[in-house]
Amino acid sequence: MFTGLIQETGQVTSLRKVSGKFRITINAGEIPASLRQGDSVAVSGVCLTAVGLGRRWFSADLAEETMQRTSLGSLEKGSRVNLELPVRPQDRMGGHVVQGHVDGVAKLTALEKIKGREDWRLVVELSQDLARYVVPQGSITVEGISLTVASISATKLEIAIIPHTYQATNLPALMPGGPVNIEVDVLAKYAQKLMERKQGSRLTVEELVKKGF
Repeated sequence: MFTGLIQETGQVTSLRKVSGKFRITINAGEIPASLRQGDSVAVSGVCLTAVGLGRRWFSADLAEETMQRTSLGSLEKGSRVNLELPVRPQDRMGGHVVQGHVDGVAKLTALEKIKGREDWRLVVELSQDLARYVVPQGSITVEGISLTVASISATKLEIAIIPHTYQATNLPALMPGGPVNIEVDVLAKYAQKLMERKQGSRLTVEELVKKGF
């Protein structure tokens, strides 16, 4: 489990096919020293397993589904990626619960500095399937970053980005029209599942009692 609080950014040094799988290698300053082979690490919101390690680099294999479902397949040598290690029991729980299981890719439509302010405005276009899980002031993960939804209209999502987040992540390297990884709030998915189960049925007295009413 992750929190969506990015620890550092890394740089892709290669993305190549090895024994029928794609292998990504990333240079970074601090995180490689904390990894052991088989450890999990979130790369721009995608939970990967370290399979190769060096002092300032690590490698991970990408399954075919990962290549299709996420933006990692579009990365090139030199691309910046967000990195985060899994949360430990003794850590403070900042951000929100992030699984590292990307739900889909959205299109970045704008990233602009707000006139007269230090904040930035991020706009992405979601699919309808993802948009149904998003609410104003709710949590969402974009490129592994825990963010708060400012507004949503149909499938257009707007988020205010503070200067620290802009400077500490890969956001400055993203280009309008490019893909970004999206993970919706897992609690929203559970709530949707419960609603689907309740459709067409009525609450009984027994169910209300169980819920504490």
